[in-house]
Amino acid sequence: MLTREDVLAGLPDYLHQLLDRHTAEHTDAPALHEQGETLSYGELREAVSQLGAAFECDGVRAGDRVMLVAENCSLLVASLLALSRLRAWSVVVNARLSAGELENIREHCGARRVLYTSAVSRDAAAHAAQAGAEQRTIKALGNYHLGPLNAACTAEPVHSDPAGQVAVMIYTTGTTGSPKGVMLTHRNLLYIAHSASLLRQLSADDRVYAVLPISHVYGLSAVCLASLFAGAALQLEARFDPQQLARALREDGITLMQGVPAMYARLLELADSGQLQLQAPDLRFMYAGGSPLDLPLKQAVEQRFGLPLHNGYGLTESSPTVSQTRIDEPRQDTSVGRPIPGLEVRLLDTARNATVADGEVGELWVRGPNVMKGYYRATEQTADVLDADGWLNTGDMARLDADGALFIVGRSKELIIRSGFNVYPPEVEGALMAFPGVVLSAVVGRPVEGNEEVVAFVQVAMPEAFDVAALKVFLAERLSPYKRPSHICVLDSLPASASGKVLKHQLKTLATSL
Repeated sequence: MLTREDVLAGLPDYLHQLLDRHTAEHTDAPALHEQGETLSYGELREAVSQLGAAFECDGVRAGDRVMLVAENCSLLVASLLALSRLRAWSVVVNARLSAGELENIREHCGARRVLYTSAVSRDAAAHAAQAGAEQRTIKALGNYHLGPLNAACTAEPVHSDPAGQVAVMIYTTGTTGSPKGVMLTHRNLLYIAHSASLLRQLSADDRVYAVLPISHVYGLSAVCLASLFAGAALQLEARFDPQQLARALREDGITLMQGVPAMYARLLELADSGQLQLQAPDLRFMYAGGSPLDLPLKQAVEQRFGLPLHNGYGLTESSPTVSQTRIDEPRQDTSVGRPIPGLEVRLLDTARNATVADGEVGELWVRGPNVMKGYYRATEQTADVLDADGWLNTGDMARLDADGALFIVGRSKELIIRSGFNVYPPEVEGALMAFPGVVLSAVVGRPVEGNEEVVAFVQVAMPEAFDVAALKVFLAERLSPYKRPSHICVLDSLPASASGKVLKHQLKTLATSL
């Protein structure tokens, strides 16, 4: 069994040193595939050096925050590594955010510069034009735009210990609501990169489909950095296109595919309707994360591909992985697996003063080398979720099986209390997903006088033929009366973030208008 020491062994100090791990013979091996072009590990190393020098010429210093307004591309990967060399912080944000959201982040982090991956992202190009950014060029990486220098930017202190030096900051709603900057150190991210590489048995022979946004920590550490750690090749895709993914699986030698459940659901929906062919002759590993995985979807994906669909759980504040199923121990249920090596977990009661009994549901707390440094310029918010002993409150409710596997039953703040009974949305969502024709589901609570109602939203394959009454009968056979939705709303699509996570706060707003 892997231990914390196994993961720490040979761990680089800084992100850019990932490129120094591999032998000279690996120099010509492919590192990044993008739109038919390939960068070898040697070419990527040279591009990172050139980009780092360009950043220095443009006034970037150690301790500066540099915003990367981006979608997945070689330039984004090189920027992360180049800023690591300078001991600057990468503030990675998805280019599909609104101008107002970007401006709020820029002001909060006090960015020295803002880089826009304008050549590969129409949204980034629009933001660059609005900001009056200037074009720059690195031969191997192409064109990009750089915003004006913020002369008022104050550099953060540089730490000699990589466990204390921030590498990347990702803005998230976190565990307490309002957006905040999660400070992730080099040690945080590299611990997850190595752990994911080991647990997925990544090697230099692998070709990893990288469509999960690198602006999200899942795509950053568990996909991008883990692949570089192993010397594997990344096939970078800016946006999820099911037809493009199906083609890549058939023709490009993809060996690992990692995504959110909604991505797999969409693939099956189109395959079932004859709109694409699913063939994956080289695929050896599939993984779903980022949101709950329902058993019917897991079973349907496994039947179609003939491979286990592995599952896991994490959050931005833990870089992100907390647990995952093991490649040599596939599961038939929806457990998110055992905690990763070196991570401690505990489940506390509602008073947070005692652990719950074996098999009982409790609030999940975690501690380990992957837990964030804290929220940027938010001491009180950090103290709300991270105690003096390094324990992070995930805000999720979970139970621990006898074999040490975790089951996530829901967010503590999404718990619905109906007539005095606890309703955990994932359980209801799982029942909804078992009904033929349901592609995606989400359940939220709606306050009513003296009580709370369960409201379900579903995305279905054929809306014109979907029978809501039959669904209600189906649920009545599977759920206790207090768990059954009072309202079932059929939507063309569920609102989702760029990473594919359903935006339940939008659904809660919609539920209040019903």
